Amino acid sequence: MNSDNVASESSVRTGPLFAVMLVGGFVAFLNQTLVNTALPQMMETLQIDAATADWLITIYMLVNGIVIPVTAYLLERFTTRQLFLSALGIFTVGTLICGIAPYFSLILVGRVIQAAGAGIMFPLMTSVIFNVFPLERRGAAMGILGVAMNFAPAIGPTLSGWVVEHYSWRVLFFIIFPIALINLIVAFFLMRNVTETGRPKLDVLGVILSTVGFGGLLYGFSTAGNAGWSSPTVISTLVVGVISLLLFVWRQMTVGHPILEFRIFRYPIFTLTTVINVVVTMAMFSGMILLPLYTQTVRGFTPFEAGLMLLPGGIVMGIMSPITGRLFDKYGAKWLAISGLFITIITTYALTRLHTNTAYGYVITVFTIRMFGMSLLMMPIFTAGLNALPMSMNSYGTAMVNTIRMIAGAVGMALFVSIMSDRAATHLEFFTRQGVPVTDALTREATAMGINDSFMVATILTIISFVLAFFLKNTAPGEQQEKAKDPAVQWKKQKQPT
Repeated sequence: MNSDNVASESSVRTGPLFAVMLVGGFVAFLNQTLVNTALPQMMETLQIDAATADWLITIYMLVNGIVIPVTAYLLERFTTRQLFLSALGIFTVGTLICGIAPYFSLILVGRVIQAAGAGIMFPLMTSVIFNVFPLERRGAAMGILGVAMNFAPAIGPTLSGWVVEHYSWRVLFFIIFPIALINLIVAFFLMRNVTETGRPKLDVLGVILSTVGFGGLLYGFSTAGNAGWSSPTVISTLVVGVISLLLFVWRQMTVGHPILEFRIFRYPIFTLTTVINVVVTMAMFSGMILLPLYTQTVRGFTPFEAGLMLLPGGIVMGIMSPITGRLFDKYGAKWLAISGLFITIITTYALTRLHTNTAYGYVITVFTIRMFGMSLLMMPIFTAGLNALPMSMNSYGTAMVNTIRMIAGAVGMALFVSIMSDRAATHLEFFTRQGVPVTDALTREATAMGINDSFMVATILTIISFVLAFFLKNTAPGEQQEKAKDPAVQWKKQKQPT
């Protein structure tokens, strides 16, 4: 390992370093949901259909899913400064291309470039936190990071809805571009190296298998919501994705320097928190995709009003993230997770009672309380899982969790949209068999019932996580780290390069 030019913890000015990375993460996370509400206007301007426009969202998720597994290698190969400046620079260039591109194909290229840079940022920021901050302060630091991770995507639809009602959709990218550019310039002067580098060998075959595997799964699940689960394209991409992933896992268990270290699942707490993280992520996406559909399709609200509904919940998560981080440092993850999941169960069930005349205030209130519940558990669960790993496995843990979360997000969106569509069609068919004439009001009622059914599935998933949370151990951070020291180090020593 090469530790040249690596700042020690005592010499690093954590405030400026963390602030620079937080701003970069904020614009990257904001970009995840910024174009969602703007798609109709982009379709009209660029003269494309809905299926084509959806690629602007799908491709971003696909590239993120492909890049994130490689970040563990990148974190070992390149310095903190090199990686952050490169990732933010790539993201900034992609944002400019999206803003000025005259054609859809060029905008799609810009989204790919954006996603390549953004995909590196979160694992990098997590790695810096775990290297710079002592164990007893990581929860607070991860809580502040949660402001960017949770608040930015929540305000994206609101900002997007307001912009497209008053200006061109291109303004969205020109809001992000100067912020990213200024942050890049500031980072050039303030960024320091806090991680050691080496000369790991890149597993090229593993990269190919992970790209095909994760790309196939993400594409299959992302398109299933529109094309249907019986679509030949969906089935074939899912089959190719699963086979490639099985080969990828086998490869990672035998290669000398894996891209993703699957042996970290031998740590029970890491495995348990990852499972809870996946289920909660799916449940969270159920609200973020179904409620805008409900407010616009069933209630007829404008895109801005639909986005505004998500804003209070995002603000609550932004306020609570640092507070929750400090609570985690003091009390651990178990009872925070149990409390948060209990609130999430109650509020998710409350969203199974939506009708065509449900008050707008009711939806905002329930969703905001729901996000409060999630704010109590998201970052503590994530941090507790990584704390259960030794430092040598931290980059692998970060890459693993984020890759799985990306898949969970795609699966969640496709699953809940598919359930909504199928159940809405079933309810409409039932009404017609009863002799009720098909009207716009009846269609909206059937859609609302389909959304209720989707939220019922989300409620069941959340109950599963609630039960699992009781198996968490409130081990003190120091004890947790002590228990996590030896196995992974031994694995790395025992593995022989192939």
